[in-house]
Amino acid sequence: MPAGSTALKGSAGLVITAVIVVGVLIWLPAARWFLLFAVLVGIVIAVGMHLWHKRRPVKVDDYNDKRPLGLS
Repeated sequence: MPAGSTALKGSAGLVITAVIVVGVLIWLPAARWFLLFAVLVGIVIAVGMHLWHKRRPVKVDDYNDKRPLGLS
């Protein structure tokens, strides 16, 4: 197996990650506040980005240049 890869894939890795997160949240009460704060900040940023792109959609002219530096 290459370095950095794991044997767990798919839902098994997700279940193990969820168990570890729940265990840390039970073991470290301060982690609850950190996770709550992180989730709230993530939601605020996601809503802000959604509203930004809804009001200012990306135009074809904004990303049509495949080689912005002119390199070939």
